[in-house]
Amino acid sequence: VTVDYSSPGLKGRKVFGTLVPYAQLWRAGANAATKLTFGSDVVIADKPVAAGTYSLFFIPTAKTWTVVINKNKDAGTQSYDEKLDVLRFEAKPEKAPKRERLAYIFSNTGDDSVRIDMEWDELRVSIPVKVDTTGLTAAAIQAHLDGNWRPLAAAARYYADAGKDSAKALELVNASLAVKTTWFALWTKAQIVSAGGNFKDAYPLAEKAYELGNKDAYFFWKADVEKALADWKSKI
Repeated sequence: VTVDYSSPGLKGRKVFGTLVPYAQLWRAGANAATKLTFGSDVVIADKPVAAGTYSLFFIPTAKTWTVVINKNKDAGTQSYDEKLDVLRFEAKPEKAPKRERLAYIFSNTGDDSVRIDMEWDELRVSIPVKVDTTGLTAAAIQAHLDGNWRPLAAAARYYADAGKDSAKALELVNASLAVKTTWFALWTKAQIVSAGGNFKDAYPLAEKAYELGNKDAYFFWKADVEKALADWKSKI
């Protein structure tokens, strides 16, 4: 989560209600639009917000503020279009230690939540952000596991080629198949098994590899599998 903003100073001025008028849209900073970027989907004030970059606005009043998150990441007060709002919610301003310059601070950070605090003068307005850390982590772990079949199968081929170590090759290809059943790993296992003369067990492996391979645009060993099937069938 990032906040890209300009940081105006008080310079002895009264800010809220004067420099920043009440009941009017404020770009939550100065100069260019204040931008919020989320690297993954989040939940803000119990509403889902997709990963991406958005513009942030506030509509302040003496007692409550409206927080506005808009799809147009470059929107200013003149180019702002309410129809592009992702969400609006009410936030109560709190008293905070005096700050000369506007600042955005990440506070109350936990495993699956953080609070973005806008602080300026003696006021704080907070944006609560939640992330499905458990779900994101589980997806990342699964993606890593799903991808592990490739190096395991490649390692199996290395040991199988030229008869380097058939036992190790079989161990690795079985580990690859435990992660994901692929034509590449099945064909590799069929070759390892057939190299020991066990065509009876190698044949169904090659059959399954052929079935899966025909559903893959990159079945680059199709001719080899077809040749093996024809050859091994006569040896069963």
